Order: sequence, then structure tokens, then C-alpha cells
Amino acid sequence: MKRGELYRVYRGSRYDPKDYRTYLIASRQELIDNTFSSVICAPVHSLYGEVDTQIEIGVEEGMKQDSAIFCDELLSIPKSLLTNYVGSLSADKMEEVNAALRIALSV
Repeated sequence: MKRGELYRVYRGSRYDPKDYRTYLIASRQELIDNTFSSVICAPVHSLYGEVDTQIEIGVEEGMKQDSAIFCDELLSIPKSLLTNYVGSLSADKMEEVNAALRIALSV
């Protein structure tokens, strides 16, 4: 499991219209490699707009359709749920994510 990887996770939540959603691992690698049971992730949505905290991704990253990573919607997900690997982001795309996270967190 690495920072920048995408995983499809069963959510089954009444707050999310989809049973499954893809998430990007956003935690730093040191945390991922540690004994912590969860990691910080950003959800991927197929409906998105032109927002500076949304990073567009598509088939190049393993998605079935054009989508966007929502860096304003970070959440903690147990590592045990991250089993259905979808793909990973390039170094350039991760730089875009890093910039979006800085905006989202105002740092």
C-alpha cells in the first residue's frame, strides 16, 4: 500500500449514494508503513466541477471514466478495507494533489 494509490471500497453508507467508491491514499508513507490501522484518503467522484481542490483523473490512472479526486473531503479509512486496487497516480499528478491539499487545508 502506497501514497498515491487508488482503491475501490465498499461503503454501504446512507450518506453516499454509491455502495462502492474509489479513494486515493493521501497519508504520508511513514504513516501507511506504521502500525496505525487507518489512513487518510480522498474520495473520487465522477461528477465534478472546475474547483482548485478537485484533481481530474481518468483511464490513465485506472478509472473507467473521467473523474476527480475531492481533496476537500478527506476521511480516515481502515487499511483493512483497502484491498481492491484500481491504479496509481504519476508523480506529476501527485504534485497536483499536493497543491490541492495545501489549498484545502489552507497551508
